[in-house]
Amino acid sequence: MINESPEIITDVIGTLEDDNNTDIDLFKEESIPQTQNIIENPTQIQTFRASLAHVQTGVILELPVELPIIHIGKPNDKTPPDIDVSGFPHSQVVSRIHADIIIEDNTFYLEDTGSANGTYINHTPLPIGNRHRLKSGDRIALGKEDKVSFIFEFEI
Repeated sequence: MINESPEIITDVIGTLEDDNNTDIDLFKEESIPQTQNIIENPTQIQTFRASLAHVQTGVILELPVELPIIHIGKPNDKTPPDIDVSGFPHSQVVSRIHADIIIEDNTFYLEDTGSANGTYINHTPLPIGNRHRLKSGDRIALGKEDKVSFIFEFEI
């Protein structure tokens, strides 16, 4: 195939002899319509951020939203926490494996994983094993008496 122009394809379809017994190639030319790289329905990648604002100190913890499950607690040998709260005041009320934030389809859920002192959403106890769909502004308390509390924030 010979291609002298990007708009035309030429194929050799045979040969002829001219008066000097020289072979001459016969070409067939076809026009190709110009194409453009147009995406009719582009897929948009949606990015989002989520954080926990510690009520007692004002410290903001960015959540690792690339993880499907974010473990909250204190250092331990079994399941190290993704969010380590051991440095906050009154963290002794927080279990090593206290709660998980689960991300499914850009929706965040909180689940108490069997903590000793409980997890509270907006001052209401979250039963162990039950999931609560989080909304921006929800108050999460790890343990009794609201001593280790966070405000959940989500933005697209």
